[in-house]
Amino acid sequence: MSNYVFLGPPGAGKGTMGAMLCTAYGNIHVSTGDILRAELKAGSALGNQAKQCMEGGGLVSDDLVAALVRKRLSQTDIAASGFLLDGFPRTVPQAEVLATMLAEIGLSLDGVVLIEVAEDLLVKRLVGRRLCPTCGAIYNIFFAPPTHADRCDTCDVALTARKDDNLETVRNRLAVYWEQTAPLIGHYEAQRLLARVNGSGEKNANFSALQATLHL
Repeated sequence: MSNYVFLGPPGAGKGTMGAMLCTAYGNIHVSTGDILRAELKAGSALGNQAKQCMEGGGLVSDDLVAALVRKRLSQTDIAASGFLLDGFPRTVPQAEVLATMLAEIGLSLDGVVLIEVAEDLLVKRLVGRRLCPTCGAIYNIFFAPPTHADRCDTCDVALTARKDDNLETVRNRLAVYWEQTAPLIGHYEAQRLLARVNGSGEKNANFSALQATLHL
């Protein structure tokens, strides 16, 4: 049972590789993005607080995200299986909150994985992303387009794009990452917790590189 944090800019593949790792090794994938999107869909008070920040490419408050993460990491399945934390921490102060939180819960962090991808590729991954609103399938108009333009291969319904996947917002999200999240690289390097993985390839090749880096 191991506990990991994944770092990397938007579009680096944190969600994809995280899901693959959890399927292979049983860790619980804790994605703050998924949690927040669920709150948005439910139209909850939390979702309404987060909506403006997420659609503009900014960050929700540390207190709000930390409360969500603490609740999830305190559940019994985490202690039994280990976690993969995706989307938190995003700033050095959040990393300090996480360290305190884990100590209070009785957990420890075994490694921090930095997924590295060139910025021009990140932009194409995000701007080109299309989603099926029915089955949840994910396409990319540059790398994995549907058979018929803008329609799901399985459901034959029109594909959609997230509001935060337009070019202007993508550029803003990347700028926020480099300003606020990238300092975590040095923070975790100083603690000898950081491992770097090239995420520019095909997903199975990227996952093999991840396994080798983590000695799995």
